[in-house]
Amino acid sequence: MKVRAILCAVSGLALIAAAPAPSPVPPAPQAADQPLYRDAGAPVADRVDDLIRRMTLEEKVAQLEVVWTGKTNIFDTNDQFDAAKMSKVYPGGIGGVARPADAHGPISPRELPWRDTAQTIRLVNAMQRWAMTRTRLGIPILFHEEGLHGYAALGATSFPIPIGLASSWDADLVRRTNVITAREIRARGVTQVLSPVVDIARDPRWGRIEETFGEDPYLVGELGVAAVEGLQGPGRARVLKPGHVFATLKHLTGHGQPESGTNIGPAPLSERELRENFFPPFEEVIRRTGVAAVMPSYNEIDGVPSHASKWLLTDVLRGEWGFKGAVTSDYSAIDQLKDIHHVAGDLEQAARLALAAGVDMDLPDGLSYQTLVKQVREGKVSEARIDEAVRYVLDMKFRSGLFENPYADVAAAQAITNNAEARALALESAQKSIVLLKNDGLLPLKPTGTIAVIGPNAAKAHLGGYYGIPPHAVSLLDGIKAKVGNSARIVYAEGVKITENDDWWADEVTLADPAQNRQRIAAAVEAAKGADTIVLNIGGNEQTSREAWADNHLGDRDDITMVGEQQELFDALKALGKPIVVVLTNGRPLAVNEVAEQANALVEGWYGGEQGGNAMADVLFGTVNPGGKLPVTIARSVGQLPLFYNHKPSAQRGYLFDTTEPLFPFGYGLSYTSFEIGAPRLSARTIGIAGSVTVSVDVTNTGKVAGDEVVQLYIRDKESSVTQPVKELKGFRRVTLAPGEKQTLTFTLTPNAFALWNIDMQRVVEPGAFDIMVGPDSRTLKTVTLDIS
Repeated sequence: MKVRAILCAVSGLALIAAAPAPSPVPPAPQAADQPLYRDAGAPVADRVDDLIRRMTLEEKVAQLEVVWTGKTNIFDTNDQFDAAKMSKVYPGGIGGVARPADAHGPISPRELPWRDTAQTIRLVNAMQRWAMTRTRLGIPILFHEEGLHGYAALGATSFPIPIGLASSWDADLVRRTNVITAREIRARGVTQVLSPVVDIARDPRWGRIEETFGEDPYLVGELGVAAVEGLQGPGRARVLKPGHVFATLKHLTGHGQPESGTNIGPAPLSERELRENFFPPFEEVIRRTGVAAVMPSYNEIDGVPSHASKWLLTDVLRGEWGFKGAVTSDYSAIDQLKDIHHVAGDLEQAARLALAAGVDMDLPDGLSYQTLVKQVREGKVSEARIDEAVRYVLDMKFRSGLFENPYADVAAAQAITNNAEARALALESAQKSIVLLKNDGLLPLKPTGTIAVIGPNAAKAHLGGYYGIPPHAVSLLDGIKAKVGNSARIVYAEGVKITENDDWWADEVTLADPAQNRQRIAAAVEAAKGADTIVLNIGGNEQTSREAWADNHLGDRDDITMVGEQQELFDALKALGKPIVVVLTNGRPLAVNEVAEQANALVEGWYGGEQGGNAMADVLFGTVNPGGKLPVTIARSVGQLPLFYNHKPSAQRGYLFDTTEPLFPFGYGLSYTSFEIGAPRLSARTIGIAGSVTVSVDVTNTGKVAGDEVVQLYIRDKESSVTQPVKELKGFRRVTLAPGEKQTLTFTLTPNAFALWNIDMQRVVEPGAFDIMVGPDSRTLKTVTLDIS
């Protein structure tokens, strides 16, 4: 009884009536002809109401359920859809189907190949035909897929991972990559994608950091808006147009700074911290777009798991931010209220907690929500709350146009998937995501002499987690060979292996044998002895940084240095005394302290997508001038964590015997040319608390080659009623300048840029002095002071 009382207090169980409540929708009148919900010209709200009136309780609850691992129950022995089995297992229909492009659930495509475009469409069309013609009301299915950096499917286009795309500091680029992603997904008959991630990431031990846009709320928010606009289309319209898919904003929230850096760990965050840093990207996207769905996070905040938090999902998300879409659970997160968080004694109670908090759909298999019919019958759950959740699901289905045309066309899908436009954008996005971290003049390389390409990542294109399988992916070795042709001699050696297997889906992770690696190192040294230059490609792979989705499938680390014998490989090659450029291929930012100090050049490439090898070759040989900037602070050791640029004034006083300085600061990145960024100029030196100010800044290419610079604008509240960060990003612009070219950029700072959450947790602008700072990164800044009175 005590436990039950506590759960009611913190998770909103009071929303679920103790006895059955009548449906808020009166019985539907008898239709003389076509039901209203079939009328495409009728208002969506009216169509939803009409359909709910006609639905049985079983049909309603079915709309809150999804199937993924349960596909084996509705497929035949050849993994083909079986309508008879489907009718038996889901007689009332089904709300959604997860990942139709896979074989039948969470199995590696290396073990069981995924469906190609034609096979996926055949499955989608067959299931929709069943739903439209063999269920009583003909309610179509909402299919969803993954699409963090391209459609995660066979044959689709693969872009750089999100942390790589964020390194471009180019919102338009993020928007355009998501346009291609949406187009390829929608072409297969799928109308929802579980993307983008707008968690801010503050711990590189966390294996999912690669899925994020970095550590800063403003940068993450701007790129999140761009991603949703690319997926759903511009503006706040919620009607889905052809070629677009509904976006799912995730994971609300605190996911990116888990305790000990381990996935789903508690987020030790106060309400102020949430409102100042973790909420803003979500709120920004919701206020500026028509984003259709939000996914809560796995973690708990202050003892309450996100999937059981009425405060988070109802009071804040719907009440404060005005969100009108569906809340879809993360995979098995409702079940985990019982299995991991232990705030529910069984799946029935887990379902009640989640439903009361505001979760509308139970992904990926509806195990908890399958109990809702029984619970309504027993008076434990109100049918009115079921209706409310169903309304959000049906609203998406009507707005997507599924009732009018749920089918896809194979020829049309094949024509646009990974076409020339998509491949060109994959190359551009990879080029713009590359960050030059160090260069003593070695770069750009000349395509002459003998170049040794060494390293565990050199001969394979690593794509990162939640990946698709493009028709062709270019490794660094292939990219360099294609770039230099016959102008230079290329020699290759693996150097070391990182892990015995690099399959992201595989549970077991085994480091490569050290003794065998030292034999590989000796062979690499021998191969490099005759080289004029060494290109060393090290970092990580899809097993050393990934989502830890189970106790037997881990992906987080207690260290942020390179695993295995990679440092030994660098040391051995460096001992040859030859010029060496190190290319990093990785998902998490790594503490490569000695490499950064001793290499002639250091380039961060992340996982660059299908064109990553060509893009890196373009940068190494000067066809492309790198212009990327870090979206995260790179720490020197785990002892510095958490380390982020927008810390409070009392943080980072110092350490005995070491430094608080990062290896590389937030916003940092070099170029093959030089730039001069002038001091900021204000349209007014004093404004009122409701006023805005325009900041002008000149940027000039003072070098000899064209290049991109990212001008960054930060502010600091010099005196405040509650502590504020030492600086906060409030604007950025990536510009391309020819040698000698000068541009004047303008930024407008509105009251929102200066507002804080005061002691009473109210969002206000306080009078006082603010430093307005501009520069090429978070450390190299020029300042002017603005007074707000």
